[in-house]
Amino acid sequence: MRDFTKLEVWKRSHALTLSIYQITKLYPKDELFGLTSQMRRSSSSIPTNIAEGCGRNSNAQLKQFLAIAAGSSSELEYQLILSKDLQYISEATFSTLREEIVQVRKMIFGYSNQL
Repeated sequence: MRDFTKLEVWKRSHALTLSIYQITKLYPKDELFGLTSQMRRSSSSIPTNIAEGCGRNSNAQLKQFLAIAAGSSSELEYQLILSKDLQYISEATFSTLREEIVQVRKMIFGYSNQL
């Protein structure tokens, strides 16, 4: 069993989730059960799956959960693109958050390749 709270990839994905919660507070109220909810679930799925994988008994199981986390990061990236195109977020916010998503995904793949 690994302590996920010590992993830089978990810390960074948790910070990303906090950022997503902050920006989605500004979304239209009619998106509360739509895009807001989806983005919050996608973002929180990343550190959640890293944590769950760390609680498993084998590297193979951890890799499986890391793959799910990477998939959630791609889902979140699309939702961010949609948010920009719907003009819920600025280009600057989009660029900053998209870069963070890309960096987190690279870290996930890097960690998985080390196993």
